[in-house]
Amino acid sequence: MKIAVVGTGYVGLVAGTCLADTGHDVVCIDKDQAKVDLLQSGGVPIFEPGLDQLIARNVREGRLRFTAEGPATIGDAQVAYIAVGTPSAADGSADLSGVHAVAALIGKSATGPITVVIKSTVPVGTADQVREIVGQHCTFPFDVVSNPEFLKEGAAIDDFMKPDRIVIGCKEESSREVMTEIYRPLLRTGKPILFMDNRSAELSKYAANAFLATKISFINELSRLCEKVGADVDAVRRGAGTDSRIGLRFFFPGVGYGGSCFPKDVKALMSTAQDHGHPLSILEAVEDVNQAQKRWMAEKILGRHGGDLSDKRFAIWGLSFKPNTDDMREAPSVEIIEALLGAGATVTVYDPEAMSEARHSLGDRVTYAESAGEAVDGADALVLVTEWNEFRNPNLEKLAGRMRGNEIYDGRNLYEPDAVRAAGFLYEGVGRR
Repeated sequence: MKIAVVGTGYVGLVAGTCLADTGHDVVCIDKDQAKVDLLQSGGVPIFEPGLDQLIARNVREGRLRFTAEGPATIGDAQVAYIAVGTPSAADGSADLSGVHAVAALIGKSATGPITVVIKSTVPVGTADQVREIVGQHCTFPFDVVSNPEFLKEGAAIDDFMKPDRIVIGCKEESSREVMTEIYRPLLRTGKPILFMDNRSAELSKYAANAFLATKISFINELSRLCEKVGADVDAVRRGAGTDSRIGLRFFFPGVGYGGSCFPKDVKALMSTAQDHGHPLSILEAVEDVNQAQKRWMAEKILGRHGGDLSDKRFAIWGLSFKPNTDDMREAPSVEIIEALLGAGATVTVYDPEAMSEARHSLGDRVTYAESAGEAVDGADALVLVTEWNEFRNPNLEKLAGRMRGNEIYDGRNLYEPDAVRAAGFLYEGVGRR
């Protein structure tokens, strides 16, 4: 099937590449000529494990190409995916200007019947808006399909190729047939393709992300209670999470969630609820807890030192909001670093993939190390923020020899407190006894 994917951000690039890998003829379109040039030359604008090799193979085999020429390529397509960003507006609502612009482009460019697929995360009612906009320009039969993505950064290719489920919202039987044909190669494992109306599909994406964010904020708030009452949150997590009704996934305490999805989607769902006169008080609490959790580790550090860090040097391990990505959007590391700098500290940072992104957000206010070891040289304290594999099992004896001080702040509970303390360190985790 001939497919056009408009937008080569995280969702569009992964989706377009994976669709090509299942045998479809895919063209990815982006108005940013520099990004298109990079992709055409073999570069990849984002870090996602395995994506560069997958792109290279499908380009080489002629199933995937990139262009900034939207109208001509959309005109050849049977299916056009909308995969542009929907960032948060000032009031927390989703900015749909990009989606609307692409809808108009598709309507003007279509040269025959076309199925318009919304892959972007959009509020309830967006498919109706897109249907109206396309209809203003398109003289051929078309339908608008809501097909939300459920990709985790760092595992996006597996999530696309081996989905738990595929959610499809549409009106026409012809659209059901088209979408079934597109995703047929992914359904051999028996995982379901769920057909429903557009509005239910749109809300399904927000419901999933909001619930996962709620699990994270719940265990994070509980971690603070654990410290007050002398319990260990890791034991509590296992004691509660092994209940099959709850589960251990997304039930890890830490320094708060970040990234491009959870913060934005929670805000957008709250905004939709407000617009319809039905505020979601649980999500308001989820957001409040998450913001407090990002500040909490910095507050612990400042409390230990009386609020003055002017003679202290801190090493930060991990800058991206999670491992296996370079994404620093809403990352807890930024909140922690800003607090340390504000208290007069000197900060040295290291991340396996996010150093370039860090330079955009942090500038020259911090020192950039070439390795985890270099970051801790002469440091008074180490703050572990992102649980990259290379940080999971440090040689504590060597670590002590490289550092000037002896404080470890473990923002992901990677380390065994007794072992760290036995090596001569002062240890602070998240809700650990």
